[in-house]
Amino acid sequence: MSAERRDTEVAAPATTLLLGRESVGKSALVRALTGQPARSVNFRGTAVPCGEYTTPGRVFVDTPGLHRASDADTVRLTLEALHDADEVLLVASATQLDEDLDLLLPLVQGRRASVAVTRWDLVADHAAAREAIARMSLATGLPFVVLDARRPDAAALEDLEAAVTAPGAVRHERTPVRAGFRIEPRRGLLDHAVAGPAAGVALLVLPALLAVLAANRAAALLEPLVEAGTIPLAEQTVGWPGLLAAMLAGDYGLLTMGPLLFVWAVPTVLVYAVLLGAYKASGLADRIGTAIHPLLRPVGLHGRDVTRTLMGFGCNVPAIISARACSACTRPTTVGAISFGAACSYQLGATLAVFAAAGRSSLVVPYLALLVAATLVYARLTSDPVARSPLNTLLVEPRTFVTRPSLAAVGAEARGMVAAFFRTAVPTFFAIAMVASLLDWSGLLDAAGRVLAPAMAVFALPVEAALPTVLAAVRKDGILLLAEEGTVASLTATQLLVATFLAGTVLPCLVTAITIGRELGLRFTGKLIVQQSAFAVAVAAAVGWASAAFGW
Repeated sequence: MSAERRDTEVAAPATTLLLGRESVGKSALVRALTGQPARSVNFRGTAVPCGEYTTPGRVFVDTPGLHRASDADTVRLTLEALHDADEVLLVASATQLDEDLDLLLPLVQGRRASVAVTRWDLVADHAAAREAIARMSLATGLPFVVLDARRPDAAALEDLEAAVTAPGAVRHERTPVRAGFRIEPRRGLLDHAVAGPAAGVALLVLPALLAVLAANRAAALLEPLVEAGTIPLAEQTVGWPGLLAAMLAGDYGLLTMGPLLFVWAVPTVLVYAVLLGAYKASGLADRIGTAIHPLLRPVGLHGRDVTRTLMGFGCNVPAIISARACSACTRPTTVGAISFGAACSYQLGATLAVFAAAGRSSLVVPYLALLVAATLVYARLTSDPVARSPLNTLLVEPRTFVTRPSLAAVGAEARGMVAAFFRTAVPTFFAIAMVASLLDWSGLLDAAGRVLAPAMAVFALPVEAALPTVLAAVRKDGILLLAEEGTVASLTATQLLVATFLAGTVLPCLVTAITIGRELGLRFTGKLIVQQSAFAVAVAAAVGWASAAFGW
């Protein structure tokens, strides 16, 4: 071995793997410890998605959270990643310290480890708890550090850096000395046997409704400003060559449709991203999942799966990847629910823009109600009977604490959703608008409408809804094409509801379908597309003809 290679190997920083349950504060802790943003990696060749934080002297790898007795893929892959870890930082909650250590210690036998005890702010008697933890540290030979992961002070971070630098060897599968205390969260409305599930459902819908209200307020301020800039530009392009004028200022042109994206979709995405980030960072998303678990088991879902589906309202792709943490018997159903019913933030924003262009913003309430109801029925029809069985008592984690989230934690959760919107959705929508403009200018749009008219008749929709519905089915951003003046004027309120529902559910968008194929295989993806298309068509046709029959 050359001297240069030996020097490189010696200089390589050590790797510390963070291990702990979900929502115990691992990500917040390592962000505070390193001051670095995470970089998504697959740890040392494994398939487990991790967050890597690099400092000059050490690399921290934040693994997915563990569940007790779970058969989830993330748990299996995290345990595989342990084989290549140099050192381990066990992250346990002060609220259930004994239980967390009983889960973690058997997994790291013979390895070098240190222990971070989070949620220290929830401990009432610090002196007695410190004494108990000091006895545990002495008995196990492992350094223990107590801190509030969300708002750690400088002294606690220094102690943790020292502990990570000098870990101890794990010799016990169970601590010889027990902490002897457990802190339960105070019971609230979500814990009530009858009112809890109803409150959980209401809280699930609340972010979407708040995003709609905020977008309405933002649009009232932004729309005049945007129109003042775009209308003069559109008027100047009238005399330009035909195709160029159509792409800029035609019915589907960038200057015609673009303002809808920025006036309605962008505020919706921003508000929803922040609210969803607050739900996750505060622990409220997990608490909601526990509350509505009794409602979901009969359709083949776990309460914890709600968190994954809720992520899909931000962006389907990370939500589908996060479904690796679901139980093996509920993962396919969760992925199906995300693909069918999780209206990603830019789909929701585009749908709101269409309703607003029609002067019917209140349609968002029946739209969400139809989407949720149809998703639950779809999950029931496609779920594994084993998951629905009363004998399959799917594991429910203990009730989580709901705490005030830090701005850094909310920002970290929301950043990815907003970045995905501007990186993927905006360019794709502009491409769709240009394709639609080309079809309109060439006359193919009218020809396509005549061909698709019989298909639209199945849903009691006019032919004007044909092309926007088809293009929107391929990319959800295309729902905005329904807001074209001629199209939106031809639709009744119920027809608008049916068109947006059909466009949003009849097919998963291309990126979502590719992600599902990578995660669960092409055979599963093909089956899912067929099932989703058939069910979406059936629901849309039923609602369309029922509305026509009753004159809605």
